[in-house]
Amino acid sequence: MFRSSDHDPLAAAIAPPKNESPAARAARLRAEAEARRVSDEIDEQLKLDRVARRRQRPCVKVLLLGQSESGKSTTLKNFQLQYARETWLEERSSWRAIIQLNLIRSIVTLLDLISEALATTSPFDTSPPPLTEKHRLLRLRLAPLRGVQQDLQRRLGAAAVEESTDPGPGGVLPRPSEFAVRSRDGWRSALERFRTRPQDAQENARAADARVRKAAEVTGVVVGCAEDMRALWEDSAVQEMLRRKKIRMEEEPGFFLDDIERIATKDYEPSDNDVIRARLRTLGVQEYSFWVEQGGHEWLMYDVGGTRSSRAHWYPYFDDMDAIIFLAPISSFDERLREDRRVNRLEDTYMLWQTLCSLQMLSKTQIILFLNKCDLLEQKLRAGVRVRTHVPSFGDRSNEVETVKKYFQSHFKEIARQHSPEQRRYYVHLTSVIDTRSTAATLRTVEDGILRNSLRRADLL
Repeated sequence: MFRSSDHDPLAAAIAPPKNESPAARAARLRAEAEARRVSDEIDEQLKLDRVARRRQRPCVKVLLLGQSESGKSTTLKNFQLQYARETWLEERSSWRAIIQLNLIRSIVTLLDLISEALATTSPFDTSPPPLTEKHRLLRLRLAPLRGVQQDLQRRLGAAAVEESTDPGPGGVLPRPSEFAVRSRDGWRSALERFRTRPQDAQENARAADARVRKAAEVTGVVVGCAEDMRALWEDSAVQEMLRRKKIRMEEEPGFFLDDIERIATKDYEPSDNDVIRARLRTLGVQEYSFWVEQGGHEWLMYDVGGTRSSRAHWYPYFDDMDAIIFLAPISSFDERLREDRRVNRLEDTYMLWQTLCSLQMLSKTQIILFLNKCDLLEQKLRAGVRVRTHVPSFGDRSNEVETVKKYFQSHFKEIARQHSPEQRRYYVHLTSVIDTRSTAATLRTVEDGILRNSLRRADLL
């Protein structure tokens, strides 16, 4: 008689033993029933766990990396604008003081440059731009802004902390020192010091009134200096001085000198774009939470300091991230690191990207590259800055915008290909993160990709 177990190894392995006694058969059946019961319980628990995980949804963790001033904080603000609109609107008016501080900082930088020029110019030297009595008068009339700057920084809990190994010609830094808030404070704590809520007034009316009066005083000084600030910035001799020193203030973070007429008013309210452009540097690591309604997921985003001394704090965050967004400011091909003037910023970014791609512990982590500050890149190229002067490997390629972008994109791709422990998909976006509209479209694409990858890792897809 034909038996399937004679030809099927699996059937033969699970077939009852030959000449099995009734007692042995009963014991075997009881063991099989118990095994089925345990297996069914395990299957049911796994099903319940899967349902619970689907209900809870995994927390999506994203780390923002890149050198200082690469656009990490601006990218974070874009995520907040896109996915945490209610919180964004609550905080937006509080950015007024920071935007005023950005504006004042730029004016004080111009005043310092004028003071230096007036102190070092010889009466017989005709080469520098002609700084006259008008500039001395503007310097005196704008002096109150220094006190306002110090007061705002004190209220923010800010400290001008910069690393530099080379102060540059004449002992003056090509770029002004920056204010920053410590990691224990961050944006939220800093902004709280400028917010006035109804419940604050109920709980402590005196403190709320003092906050309002202080804000009115600051605004009053800024408004009173508006005409002189505009005259200083638009002055032809000042513009010539900046040109000769090769200082492009319009490329600095927190640049608002072209918006003096709009910002220096009593009823000024920050726009979304103003907040995106505002500069408030944080020292250390900041964690921000967003609830993305589409899909019902909580996102935790980590913004870390990008200066060389801050990079040692990156490593502990590498082993628990769903994705890393690396920001590479490709407009910086002709710039030097603020903390070490001997190092080209683009070369430093290449080095960081190579290190990131080569880490074995990140071989399974989704890495997304933002080639950022394309708007500033276009401005430089239109102004006649030649890439090959600063990047010898660019060779004789055309200095056209699209050619330059394509070159940088292929170079980063080649670094990833050569140094990744395992070949991975290459995600790259050409961005200008101060452009909220185009960045919103990019973020939607990034969000979908990160979320799918996160669900796949959590075994939900």
